[in-house]
Amino acid sequence: MSKSIKNSNLSNAKKAKNDEFYTQYHDIEKEMNAYLDFDENVFRGKTILLPCDDPEWSNFTLYFAQNFARLGLKKLISTSFAHQSKNLNTPYQPSLFESESPIFNNEKSKQKGKIFTLTEDINQDGIVDLKDLQWQYLTGDGDFRSDEIKNLRDEADIIITNPPFSLFREFMAWIMDANKKFAIIGNKNAITYKEVFPLIKDNKIWSGSMPMGADILFHIPEYMENDFIEAKQEGSAYRKIDNKIMARSTGMWFTNLEHGRRHQPLQLMTMEDNLKFNKSLKKEQYRNAYQEYDNYHAIEIPLVNAIPSDFDGVMGVPISFLDKYNPEQFEILGATQRGCHDAVPDIKKYDDYWEMKQSGERTGSSGGKTNENANLATNDGKKNYFINKEGHIVQSTYQRIFIRHKGVKK
Repeated sequence: MSKSIKNSNLSNAKKAKNDEFYTQYHDIEKEMNAYLDFDENVFRGKTILLPCDDPEWSNFTLYFAQNFARLGLKKLISTSFAHQSKNLNTPYQPSLFESESPIFNNEKSKQKGKIFTLTEDINQDGIVDLKDLQWQYLTGDGDFRSDEIKNLRDEADIIITNPPFSLFREFMAWIMDANKKFAIIGNKNAITYKEVFPLIKDNKIWSGSMPMGADILFHIPEYMENDFIEAKQEGSAYRKIDNKIMARSTGMWFTNLEHGRRHQPLQLMTMEDNLKFNKSLKKEQYRNAYQEYDNYHAIEIPLVNAIPSDFDGVMGVPISFLDKYNPEQFEILGATQRGCHDAVPDIKKYDDYWEMKQSGERTGSSGGKTNENANLATNDGKKNYFINKEGHIVQSTYQRIFIRHKGVKK
């Protein structure tokens, strides 16, 4: 492959921002089943909106159309974004479903979004399903921020989709502005977004039923496959399954629909028992467990399974804690960085520190770089550290969430 073609492919991937990820049917089905297990009528009589979709290819549309009667839906609405507005610079080929339709329009096919609706047994075959979907071109390109799609949002009861990861902040705000129920897929890093974390802290949204550590694989268009093979690492960014490239992402479900796993209490040991019997804490990298931070009135908890049952103060835990978060058992108080810790203020700044490599060489960065991190007065001999003129040394942990037990029993 020539260098120019290779660069073109990489450029296309950059423009697409890897947003063309299509969710697998079984991942949708498992997540929806969790909501149904908690409340069998969660979808009954509801209008479901699937924006950011490609109804002809989408497993979201397929799932809800196939299960329309079983779920007791009132209406299903699925919309797509116009090919021309995606700025992909790739050939466009309408589906046979569209091109063979009597309302097919070659120009509109590229420039306009499409809307699919399902409400009743149109073909009179005795069941409401995929074959009863009706479609037409939208007036605009289907952008979820347009007034046309906002009106559909306002009509809907529940919004379910896999939105573009690059627009996740905007999409979440778009949902919350309308106060809608939802279940959407986003990158795990979104937990720490300053626009998202306060919603988690206030129990307005939470992680879905699928464990955060689960491997979510997505279908991608054929034109993106070479981009992944040439620019990304197999195993971490993609996998080959049946000779098809499946994108791998650190994704998770975000929702405000209840599910049972959210209310299962985390089984914990006392601090003393953890120190005696928790084998993970015997590892060198966790030797700072339960140490108080240098800049927060809170203790370090390096592993979720090491949360002590008998500590009634503030604890800093990994963000993977949200996977086990039970609002009846714990209270979320804040998170390090991003101005999300008003209830647990940092008590120290490091502007008069400087960063050092383990070799003894300065990095050139000031200590202000580690302000608001969860810092421990330690030097593990591996990572860079920060030091002041008095020789006080600190190292930062990974991102931490501050929590406290509700009704701890000593």
